[in-house]
Amino acid sequence: MAAPAPLYDLILMLDPAAPDEQRQQVLANVEKAISSAGEIVGKHDWGTRTMAYEIRHKAEPEYHLLQFHGPAALLADLQRTLRITDGVVRFRIVKLEAGTPAPVDPPRGDAPAEAAAPPEARTEAPSAA
Repeated sequence: MAAPAPLYDLILMLDPAAPDEQRQQVLANVEKAISSAGEIVGKHDWGTRTMAYEIRHKAEPEYHLLQFHGPAALLADLQRTLRITDGVVRFRIVKLEAGTPAPVDPPRGDAPAEAAAPPEARTEAPSAA
């Protein structure tokens, strides 16, 4: 019996200045890619939040968290696609360790969004080099 695919978090920061249809299309494309090769476990919309520093002159991106199971090929495909997609300010794929608590929706406010699990419970997903 094959071992289950690892659980990953995809934290996606979208440009709030991009058209609403474009942001929805990015999310739909990501969900479609994950569903075709893996399984979406959870979706969390964290809304627009202020970052500690600007990225590409954007100070308040729209945060989304998708949790999913999937193979390494899916990670490489997501990384390649999200790097060149207009409207994506930043993204991060993190492999979760067994026993990591479920994410909670952060309180709305001006504080930067924080990861749901402590740093020691997370490891970086392998990069597609």
